[in-house]
Amino acid sequence: MRYFNSNGVSIAYIDVPPHEGQGDPILLIHGFASNHAVNWVNTLWVKTLTRAGYRVVAFDNRGHGQSEKLYDPEAYNSYRMAEDGCRLLDHLGIERADVMGYSMGARITAHMALTTPERMRSMLLGGLGIHLVEGVGLPLGIADAMEVRSLDDLTDPMQRMFRAFAEQTGSDLKALAACIRGSRQVLTEDEVASITLPTLVSVGTRDDVSGSGPELARLIPNAKALDIPGRDHNLAVGDKVHKQGVLDFLAQRP
Repeated sequence: MRYFNSNGVSIAYIDVPPHEGQGDPILLIHGFASNHAVNWVNTLWVKTLTRAGYRVVAFDNRGHGQSEKLYDPEAYNSYRMAEDGCRLLDHLGIERADVMGYSMGARITAHMALTTPERMRSMLLGGLGIHLVEGVGLPLGIADAMEVRSLDDLTDPMQRMFRAFAEQTGSDLKALAACIRGSRQVLTEDEVASITLPTLVSVGTRDDVSGSGPELARLIPNAKALDIPGRDHNLAVGDKVHKQGVLDFLAQRP
């Protein structure tokens, strides 16, 4: 792991060169309660992309993985988290990159596209559909789930799923509760429609967290939707259909 200072916050990241040549960079932004390793390394995304000739940069979001833990919800505003991505590009001297996020990482990617589109070649949103516009991130009850004494105290299936995942990834539960409470910014339909980057929206057909991918794609001028058959929110991440769809999209974008 490497580290850099993002306006006072220590952010951990990896920078993996392509197997051959000097490939285009792609920045990967992971989801809530995850980290770069769980979201992108263990699922073989880093291997897939570097073998395809891309330079892969991935970081642990603030409050996650090996990055600094913060406990003020305001520190997790989606725009602030998007700034971490831009500052990492600055730190590495990367002028423009394809940017791919999953779930919360996709929400961060969309905020980055709204504020600094000149830093992006394309926008790839995985595990996030129309809830980018119609939802405000994960239910607030997920924050409550991070603060109960144990998993056994929870009965709601979604609360149990995220608490179990957070424990599995060894996450700081207090930081995650602050993250849920602070990263609840939505984009309006007009804001989404103003994003003209080549865009791919990839959602599992059994995903009950993200909202419809095709509905979101219809709002974005240069977007296409990718259905990931038979996969829920967790299993769609590393699915082979998802990977091939992303590779095809990247090969075709300007």
